[in-house]
Amino acid sequence: MIPFNHTFAIGSGSKKPNSKVGGVQLGLTTYCYRSIPHSLEQTLEYVLQSGVNSLEMRSVLEEGLGIPQGPPRQQGGGQLTDKEKADRAKAAQELREEQRKWRLSLPMQKYADVKKMYNKAGVDIHIAKFVPSSWSDEEIDYAYKAAKALGAYGITDEFTDEASKRLGKFAEKHNSLAIYHTHGQFGMPGFDIDKYLGYSPANRLNLDAGHYYGSTGLHPNEVIIKYHDKIPSIHMKDKTGPKHATPNANKPFGEGETPIADILLLLKKEKWPINVDLELEYAIPAGSDPVKEVTKCIEYMRNILE
Repeated sequence: MIPFNHTFAIGSGSKKPNSKVGGVQLGLTTYCYRSIPHSLEQTLEYVLQSGVNSLEMRSVLEEGLGIPQGPPRQQGGGQLTDKEKADRAKAAQELREEQRKWRLSLPMQKYADVKKMYNKAGVDIHIAKFVPSSWSDEEIDYAYKAAKALGAYGITDEFTDEASKRLGKFAEKHNSLAIYHTHGQFGMPGFDIDKYLGYSPANRLNLDAGHYYGSTGLHPNEVIIKYHDKIPSIHMKDKTGPKHATPNANKPFGEGETPIADILLLLKKEKWPINVDLELEYAIPAGSDPVKEVTKCIEYMRNILE
């Protein structure tokens, strides 16, 4: 974890954040803050410092509410013995059961309180990313109840065949959406997005524009135009294309090849209700930190749309 010494007090400024520019709602995924301390209160202050009013909330939700945590993942150390592997598998299963019990006993008022805190500061939570496709049925119900308590229109999970088959039925049950985040799937031979969206009328696409361009070299606007009514949210990052000297690499905004301006101006022109969420994945430059880099990226997009 990088050193981080920001001091703050929530609500220290009276001005509400506004990152809706030219009719396009800019926001971020709280994954941007993974390398720095990120309690629910700290995350809110980071967001406010960048003038952002719309979020995809990730693991900070359950972490902030006290979900049981396992020991830090050990790095290196050579080959594990059979006993060490068995011990780790047993510990993982025990933690899994602890977390299941914690989820099923957590009052939904806890999530309502998170919504209240963020909304009071002028920040909305439009997606909750729980990644629940491998959870029990009861836990998936919990996730959708939590999303509703937060005011979110759906839950995001990583894009897999299993997830897209399973989560949509729960989304239908809870009058919500099952939204799948893409990586390089569009660059895989024979990939058919219609197949996965077709598993449920509640299935939607969280298109990662950077991963799409980085893996295919194709313009993301092609898929956005075709599926705009199935894309409630886009993840934005700047990447090099597959033919670059360093292919499919994350870059600071303006240094990669993702056609960010084209995407934003298309959304501005068409007025489609698609959230654009920054996902900060490039290496943080020396002397900077994720909060500063988020602010730079949001301003980069804001300047295109103004």
